[in-house]
Amino acid sequence: MDKTYYDPADLKKFGEISEFEPELAKKFFTYYNSVFEEGSLTSREKALIALAVSHTVQCPYCIDAYTVACLEKGADEAQMMEAVHVSAAIRSGSSLVHSVQMMKKVKKLSM
Repeated sequence: MDKTYYDPADLKKFGEISEFEPELAKKFFTYYNSVFEEGSLTSREKALIALAVSHTVQCPYCIDAYTVACLEKGADEAQMMEAVHVSAAIRSGSSLVHSVQMMKKVKKLSM
């Protein structure tokens, strides 16, 4: 098997981030865990959001973790792929909307 830059085994070491800064890690994990508790959104909905965001920020660790979380919480393949497409649409839309800046600059310089 070829080695990759992102070692899937490293995901299990996430908790080890506390080694260099325990107090901040504790605060982060408290916050992180509370975010994923049931609230106005179900844990399944939150996992689907996290899966979509994982693709937007292109984090292979997060993609792995939230793919598993989505499946464990009952999301199916179609729901997961739809969430990824929402992410892709927002990401591409945010690039395209910035073209307004380019168009304004072109128009200003063309005057």
